[in-house]
Amino acid sequence: MTEPSPCDIMRCDTLVRRLLPQMRAEMVYRLVNERGITQSEASKRLGISRAAISQYMSRKRGFNREVLPDNLESVIERWVSAVASGEGTITICDVCRSAEFAGNR
Repeated sequence: MTEPSPCDIMRCDTLVRRLLPQMRAEMVYRLVNERGITQSEASKRLGISRAAISQYMSRKRGFNREVLPDNLESVIERWVSAVASGEGTITICDVCRSAEFAGNR
């Protein structure tokens, strides 16, 4: 495995703008469908509107046909677990590092 690149705000910003909306949509979808959390509860836990949750669930927000890199699957699952349990966090650096190792620079 190669050493991670030094942090570069411009690279991270590009990755986050491209990947984070789709990751958030997938996280919300799993939170509701796999963990059984209601849409109202998900909106409270995430600090976003109930309408936003509904849009994520109907794939109107954050969805595109691009397949997320496998390396991001573990980050999404950790995010789902953190929100469901109320413990743990996911950082932008986690997303950036995982995407970097997946070749999404």
